[in-house]
Amino acid sequence: MFQFKRNYRETDPENGRAQNGPKADLKKVKRVFIGIVLAMLALVLANSCWFTIQEEQQAVVCTFGQPKAVTEPGLHFKIPLIQTVTKVNTTIQGLSVGYDEEENYTDDAMMITSDYNFIRVDFYAEYRISDPVKALYASEDPVAILDNIAQNCIRTTIGSYGVDAVLTTGKNEIQANIKEMILDKLEKYDIGIQLVNISIQDAQPPTTEVITAFKEVETAKQGKETALNNANKYRNEQIPEAKAEADRIVQDAQAQKESRINEAEGQAARFNSMYEEYIKYPSITKQRMFYETMEDVMPDMKIIIQGGESGQIQQLLPLEPFGAGNGTEEGEDNE
Repeated sequence: MFQFKRNYRETDPENGRAQNGPKADLKKVKRVFIGIVLAMLALVLANSCWFTIQEEQQAVVCTFGQPKAVTEPGLHFKIPLIQTVTKVNTTIQGLSVGYDEEENYTDDAMMITSDYNFIRVDFYAEYRISDPVKALYASEDPVAILDNIAQNCIRTTIGSYGVDAVLTTGKNEIQANIKEMILDKLEKYDIGIQLVNISIQDAQPPTTEVITAFKEVETAKQGKETALNNANKYRNEQIPEAKAEADRIVQDAQAQKESRINEAEGQAARFNSMYEEYIKYPSITKQRMFYETMEDVMPDMKIIIQGGESGQIQQLLPLEPFGAGNGTEEGEDNE
């Protein structure tokens, strides 16, 4: 028994030519599909021959495992399937230490000061990528390393200050010391990241009671400053007046000194002149000095000495009623 294979080639009734069947259509579809795929591959390869760098970016082109930084913005070309490009953001970025995205304190914010007080301190650090090649290949996560370095430096610095300095007057000094420590460690590790700035966002005691107490202390300190300012103001007002009064007293004393010196010198000169006369005429000078002394001792007493021809001397003390008469003139003439 014979079996015949079925022939799918059919004859056109009009021209008698054979036509393709379903297999021929399938081949055409395959060829079209392959063409589309090849066109897409060509487009993808052509598109992967170039890349663009923005102003805030830098790129790292890796060729057979050798990285190279591309820092100039604009359009750049690369070899498809051989070179790979990784773009890095070089703008200033932020890193929070001690608080989360909802601005709530985290466990990292709790620290201890040199006087064994607990305190919550949170910081905000600003950094940028300084070397994109080292940032990608020197470490797995440079930002995490910066976070660990910052926490280490912050705890070390906070632990060397008292709680009052952390909460009030020592913030600027603490920030400067922390920044210097972080920069030294980043330079030592050389991971391609650079610290721009770090600042204290907030510092509070851990409990409400302690917060209230510190606020009262801060209020008392402000009152102390006000009292000191008022005292300094009063002192500055009083000191010039006191100095002026002291100068006046000194000038008066100097004037009295000069006056007494002049008076003493005058009396000394008078005594010397009297002494010279005394040497020349001792009896007359002695009598004159006696009268002058008696006038000084008894200024209100009047003495009248009257002598007669008999040589008797009559003294009448006091003779106030006779002072205005001839007896006074006569006594003076007899004297």
